[in-house]
Amino acid sequence: MASVVLASCLNSLPSLAQIDPVKRELIQFGYDAAFQGHPPLSAYAFYYRNQPDFTATNLTLRLALAPTYLDSELGILGALTPHTDIGIGIGGGGFADSYNEIRGGKLYPAESFDGYGGEINASLYHLFNPGYLIPLNGVLRGIFHYSTYAQTDSTAPNFQVPDPMGSFNVRTGLRWGGREPTLFPSLAMELSVWYQGEFRTEADSYGYNHDRSIKSQSHIFWGEAYLAYTLPKLHHSFNISITVGTSINADRFSAFRLGGFLPLVAEYPLELPGYYYQELSAERYALFAGSYTVPLDHHERWHVTATAATALVDYLPGLEQPNQWNSGVGMGVFYTSRTWRVMVDYGYGINAIRSHGYGASSVGLLLQLDLEPAREAYFKAEPPGRWRGFERMLGVFGS
Repeated sequence: MASVVLASCLNSLPSLAQIDPVKRELIQFGYDAAFQGHPPLSAYAFYYRNQPDFTATNLTLRLALAPTYLDSELGILGALTPHTDIGIGIGGGGFADSYNEIRGGKLYPAESFDGYGGEINASLYHLFNPGYLIPLNGVLRGIFHYSTYAQTDSTAPNFQVPDPMGSFNVRTGLRWGGREPTLFPSLAMELSVWYQGEFRTEADSYGYNHDRSIKSQSHIFWGEAYLAYTLPKLHHSFNISITVGTSINADRFSAFRLGGFLPLVAEYPLELPGYYYQELSAERYALFAGSYTVPLDHHERWHVTATAATALVDYLPGLEQPNQWNSGVGMGVFYTSRTWRVMVDYGYGINAIRSHGYGASSVGLLLQLDLEPAREAYFKAEPPGRWRGFERMLGVFGS
């Protein structure tokens, strides 16, 4: 089950709205475990590499590799105009399109199933305001995706999984500003609006006596306002975000899914601390979230952080809950260095439905290893002796 969730989480991670000009080589890991109920394991783990000047000065390679999933894109800078780039990508893997049915705060393994998929895509990126401090980027992406589905060991024998299907998706949007694909950026600002159309080869139905439908087309709209800032004198940092979304003709595969605390599971993660990952399925939503972080030592390596999020949700028909408002809060201890970013957190879902009533707890672990400074710490100029080698290993963890 772990591989299923690792792959399906990473498959939610869309590529950025422009070609990343910064060299990055990261290992990312996230884990969110619930105290109540029996949800599937919620986690992601992947190796992320962004390589400008890949074989040529105008080529950038972006690669994300998970245990059973690959996502990649080759960006060509200035392909059409000096400020218009194109990208060509491929992705896919085992368990990439798996689906877990969650209703009323309860996972239904008998109605959940595995999915396997792959895709090819082509993107157009344009910078509208070259030379300005805050960039305004536009993106137009076409995606062909193919999926197949299979029962798990827990799927009910009389539950019919969807037939294999192909889809052509179109995504377009505008992003003013942006944020790095890293844990807890200290400075970032973004205003963005997006549309995604999903056009399947045909409508389908599945489930018990085909009681659930897959629409032939769905249209998704969303936008976000985000700010992360560090106060220069206090060195306290905070981030706030407002994300809203609506849809036309949504189904279980295209609905917005909110819940959990896994910041890098998607480009726009719909987080609610204390809830299961993707616990809520919505046709429309408005999500307000924020966090505040305070350093605990004068080196500013150890921090304590508080988070809160609340969402107004119009549920997908068939997956309704009594309350439209869903809120969660959390606390965490955060360690940072040139090489590592690690946080252990606790979340409480105030309105999460469980067998005892309302309220649910979770604990999580988030980790980021930056391989570039790790190599610098290990391969220093001085030849290592027995103890020097040990010190270098410690330097990797503390630099």
